[in-house]
Amino acid sequence: MGYTKEDILRIAKENNVEFIRLQFTDIFGQLKNVAISDIQLEKVLDDGAMFDGSSIEGFVRINESDMYLKPDYDTFTILPWKAGVARLICDVYSDRDTPFAGDPRYIFRKAIKEAADMGYTFNVGPECEFFLFELDENGNPTTKTADVAGYFDMGPADQGEQCRRDVCLALQEMGYMIEASHHEVAEGQHEIDFRFAEALDAADKVVTFKHVVKTYARRHGLHATFMPKPVFGINGSGMHTNMSLMKDGKNAFYDPDDKYGLSKTAYHFIAGLLAHVKGIAAVSNPLVNSYKRLVPGYEAPVYISWSASNRSALIRVPAARGMGTRVELRCPDPSCNPYLEMALCLAAGLDGIKKGMEAPEGITKNIFEMSADELKENGIESLPGSLSDALDEFEADPFIKEALGEHIYEKYLEGKRKEWDDYRTKVSQWEIGEYLTKY
Repeated sequence: MGYTKEDILRIAKENNVEFIRLQFTDIFGQLKNVAISDIQLEKVLDDGAMFDGSSIEGFVRINESDMYLKPDYDTFTILPWKAGVARLICDVYSDRDTPFAGDPRYIFRKAIKEAADMGYTFNVGPECEFFLFELDENGNPTTKTADVAGYFDMGPADQGEQCRRDVCLALQEMGYMIEASHHEVAEGQHEIDFRFAEALDAADKVVTFKHVVKTYARRHGLHATFMPKPVFGINGSGMHTNMSLMKDGKNAFYDPDDKYGLSKTAYHFIAGLLAHVKGIAAVSNPLVNSYKRLVPGYEAPVYISWSASNRSALIRVPAARGMGTRVELRCPDPSCNPYLEMALCLAAGLDGIKKGMEAPEGITKNIFEMSADELKENGIESLPGSLSDALDEFEADPFIKEALGEHIYEKYLEGKRKEWDDYRTKVSQWEIGEYLTKY
């Protein structure tokens, strides 16, 4: 897009923009913002805006709280649903000149720079699924839906069709290229796919997408959730992450002479992902609830393998070749922080390339139908079975700390260990129903 300061000031004036939201995320991917008026816009574009970082999860202590938000000009967008309001996504700085080591966007920028230093551009196409649920009489979210539709169904069975349409129109107005939108497998479940983009733009788009979906759901009297597994017994929501590397204007993953049409670079990238995915899971699948989705039987991949042909593998290579050659990691879910998730995926793939890691043979059989002995024979391991297990793998892989930096590594681990302990010590309704009268 390439906006200049003058472009932003002109567009804001022409569209009567009165307020601008300066957006950023905490380390867990929660969207935050500081609002300024149009009178302050020029000053903030020049110098950034000071804010209190001590109140943000995983940022800084109260005695070092003064931080700065520096707008990324290219992210300037007028919000379609709110007259006179625009937004800018910001990078977080510790002072006016020093990027903050705890800013997820900064961590991703570092990984992108490493790729650029190796001659690569990283493209990402995320596929975000979500649920639309009804509100109760007090306006609180439920897990009920009047939607009885299934995969690709249409209205009137698809009660979320109009909401999904409005989301797509809003996203297009904000510059997204919508490639597909449809009802997903489970009742109340939806997916909207937008065109792949260069890495940082793709992560920005995921954060914005979730905000837009939640906003329009509420306007339709519904609640949108990106919780991975809100309802037992039906499919959960994933965020399949499609990735490719470009070099010298060509797709670095493509080799027409290979039996699968894949280059050595692609195989090394896949090998790097497979080598580090257990530790990455704590970020790509960051909730206690994430591991309720990652169980056999609901299309979610749990077996660490890759395939050029079937969807039961953790990593799939879709059929497109040439410029469309890409690698799809199928375990991430949309509750993750996309900056950290994509940063780790890129760093893992680059690690595979730098070290010349060899990918195992691709699996052609349906892994979901393999016995325990067959899995063992093929050397197929499983993803961690719980957030606690994932955090153990996160700690066990030195690559993770190197890729995230010490600040985010320590703060992330601390926050997630606390989340697990909180869950572990709570008494659930299942326990009450199972044990209260029996014992």
